[in-house]
Amino acid sequence: MNLASLFSGGKDSAFAIYEVQNQGHDVVCLLSIFPKSDESHLLHHPNIRWTKLQSESMKIPQLSISSGSDDLDVELSALELLLQKAKKQFDIEGVVHGGIQSNFQKDIFETLCSNLNLIPFTPLWGMDSYRYMNDLIDSNFNFIMTTVSSGGLDNSWLGKSISKSDIDVLNQLSKKFGFNLNFEGGEAETFVIDCPLFTNPIKIIQSEKSWDGYRGRFEIVDAKLNCNA
Repeated sequence: MNLASLFSGGKDSAFAIYEVQNQGHDVVCLLSIFPKSDESHLLHHPNIRWTKLQSESMKIPQLSISSGSDDLDVELSALELLLQKAKKQFDIEGVVHGGIQSNFQKDIFETLCSNLNLIPFTPLWGMDSYRYMNDLIDSNFNFIMTTVSSGGLDNSWLGKSISKSDIDVLNQLSKKFGFNLNFEGGEAETFVIDCPLFTNPIKIIQSEKSWDGYRGRFEIVDAKLNCNA
């Protein structure tokens, strides 16, 4: 089945593509919406402009649009326009979403699909957080943390490539401080720099960190595909 995938550049949207492709489906385009700011109700913001490199590495064309506002209705209208464009241009039959536990996002996603006569795919839905995070590493997903905004997560995590041992540490911290291990509540954001979907990994050439004592951000300033890897 020809599918589009909602794509933010983070671990969840990338792993959802990996899962549906393993099921035999063909992801024919990526759909990325650029939110106006960090206050978006629906969209992930950090480093989303670098999804163009991920698209290039996956050899999957990307359709993008700016929401122009943080208002939820405006964001939904932008997403609907993007889905209509994908349906017309790529003849998609369904849409992939990397949601795991957020009923709010899942309900919105399924309503949009229903309105456009598209089949929703949520391959990560309901996965145990600890198992899922380990599945990412076992499947050779290399991702970094690009924001942190929870007790227990300090600036040492910003820009860090997550390993198996890091997941065990994060699991203990999540129990102590009460954040979601898979970060779906916004406790952290991630960016995939390599995975089995990529033909070449992404090399970060320049970056900047910001930290206010509680929350922080890792901003990719310059990056390219590492064609020599």
